[in-house]
Amino acid sequence: MIDGTTDRIAALGRVFYAVGMAAIGVQHFVNADFVAVILPSYPEGIPGHVFLTCACGAGLALSGAAMALGGKARPAAILLGSALLAAIVLRDIPVQLAGNFRSLGAWTNVFKALTLSGGAFVVAGTAPRANGSSLDRFFVAFGCLGIAVTVAVFGIDHFIYVEFVASLVPFWIPGHVFWTYFCGAALIAAGAGMLLRIQARLAAGLLGSIIFVWLLVLHIPRAIADPTGAQGNEWTSVFEALAFSGIAFILSRRLPKKAR
Repeated sequence: MIDGTTDRIAALGRVFYAVGMAAIGVQHFVNADFVAVILPSYPEGIPGHVFLTCACGAGLALSGAAMALGGKARPAAILLGSALLAAIVLRDIPVQLAGNFRSLGAWTNVFKALTLSGGAFVVAGTAPRANGSSLDRFFVAFGCLGIAVTVAVFGIDHFIYVEFVASLVPFWIPGHVFWTYFCGAALIAAGAGMLLRIQARLAAGLLGSIIFVWLLVLHIPRAIADPTGAQGNEWTSVFEALAFSGIAFILSRRLPKKAR
């Protein structure tokens, strides 16, 4: 049985994810180009760049609206998750393999896209009209796998790229290197807990909370300071963080309490 608090937190997580994806969709119109986390680069020789950019932006915005409002959340989420997964397989991975594929940091957008795809399936598997079937459980498990692997990899990045990550810590917070290592360890622990089902709900809840804190103290101030640089990349980071925290909050209430 799902109590009222659990249902409200899961619903809030779905709204966070939906708003984040809808906002990234709007960015396609603002930039008149694909956002990198959705499509790393437009394939040469294929016409209709502007039209397809707008179509993608509209699809993201409409999917986000449908998921936020709830009535058509499940089909919209399945369609969105499938489209993002197809983009990963058909474009993201081939582009990455043709480039600097040995650098873990270079795979950042691929892992982000995997998380956003998995997040859509988490929404589908936990939507009000989901019936808890084996397919719904698979959707949740896939989404959990996506975000857990991603945050674990990002945690490892904190130890590999210490200087860069430390430079992102707000200047008014002391101990930049300490927080770099601490947050890296926290991400790895959260990913491991969710993957291994060791206090998985707690791990997901703490992950959602820490990402939301970063959204407030790191991403939003950086976006305000540089709203247009790199085609609004700092605002994209805001929306990604909002979506990521939403996924984690849903999982904090809908993951199995015990390992299967």
